[in-house]
Amino acid sequence: MKKIVQSLKRHLVFYRNVLADPRTPRISRWLLAAAIGYVLMPFDLIPDWIPVLGQLDDLIIVPLLVFLAFRFIPEEVLATHRTTEKDN
Repeated sequence: MKKIVQSLKRHLVFYRNVLADPRTPRISRWLLAAAIGYVLMPFDLIPDWIPVLGQLDDLIIVPLLVFLAFRFIPEEVLATHRTTEKDN
């Protein structure tokens, strides 16, 4: 469990650094904000009481938004922050 928490912290620092970089496009910032907003929303597009689909929407929509956001970020920005992360 401790390794999972450490990994999560490391990923969150990486994401924060990438978003703080001025070279990160606005569309990526908007998509990540939408992913965070969807997670924090008090309601879902598909209610949780619908079997299977209610839980799957969270498991599909949020990762899809994050994936799309990172597709627009230039590789050199990601590489810069990956090397910075490894140095720490």
